Amino acid sequence: MKDGDDFEEPEIRNSKLETRNSSGESRVPHDEPRTPDSELRERHVPVLLREVLEFLDVRPDGFYVDATLGAGGHAEAILRELQRGRGRLLGVDRDPTALALARERLRAFGERLTVTHGNFAEIDALHQASGLPPADGILADLGLSSMQLEDASRGFSFSSPGPLDMRMDPQSEITAEDFVNHGSERELADLIFKFGEERHSRQIARALMKARPIRSTTELAQVVTRAIPSRSGLHQIHPATRTFMALRLAVNREIENLDAFLGKALGVLAPGGRLVVLSFHSLEDRPVKRAFQAWQRDGRVRILTKKVVRPSEAEISTNPRSRSAKLRAAEKNRG
Repeated sequence: MKDGDDFEEPEIRNSKLETRNSSGESRVPHDEPRTPDSELRERHVPVLLREVLEFLDVRPDGFYVDATLGAGGHAEAILRELQRGRGRLLGVDRDPTALALARERLRAFGERLTVTHGNFAEIDALHQASGLPPADGILADLGLSSMQLEDASRGFSFSSPGPLDMRMDPQSEITAEDFVNHGSERELADLIFKFGEERHSRQIARALMKARPIRSTTELAQVVTRAIPSRSGLHQIHPATRTFMALRLAVNREIENLDAFLGKALGVLAPGGRLVVLSFHSLEDRPVKRAFQAWQRDGRVRILTKKVVRPSEAEISTNPRSRSAKLRAAEKNRG
């Protein structure tokens, strides 16, 4: 799970959701047949769904891009709005497993949906290859999905034994095992500090060197936990959370890819088009905030979220993984 709430500015908690299901979707009744599709909908609850639709300002005849399609929760809601007109959606994801599930979930929308395997860092080339017009809105949800976390074979979570993989795209060459068992002590310490904001990074790196070879996620979590000074009752998150986050960010080059995406997204938007970004920790939120501010100073966009938007208490209570979500939105100027 994501962590690392950033308290650098006031936040808006949307109270509109408190009288409704936080996902905006109805649950599948228990007396209806259970299918993989219905189970996916229950497991994958899109974060800040109503706010995403509000800030995208979806028009039935518009063209939209979900740059991180995942399990298709946000995309499904967008496509329902597009059903009332002749709108289209381009869905992009680097995880082929997620793409296969999203295709199945969204098959009823037919030609309204175009799905492509790719990295949102190459959003300009992917958009050009699709042959679709400039976008009226782009969504980028930077979080891991429940299905990725719950699949032990992917290596994202320390809850169950799994390989030290952590690749979003299995075609990528580098795995977490490469960093853990082959990186130098200094490289590991710097990585864990930079991407995990972990102040015990040096102790952890030293412990990893001594414990090599480390083969599983649970073994890694145990080594990290033992390396961190014990302060019973003071840990708000699992001691290994920041190390796992750091390795995942490094394996998938997530911050580098985010920077590349932000450098290209405005070129894909039509004048008046909107960019909505969901982030889950400060390392993601900072570059988004800075990019939006720089664009506004240059007269390229109008920031729609003067303060970061956060989930309501009601949404957090029904979907705890939403607790660290932050939404920012901007509109490309027409001039």
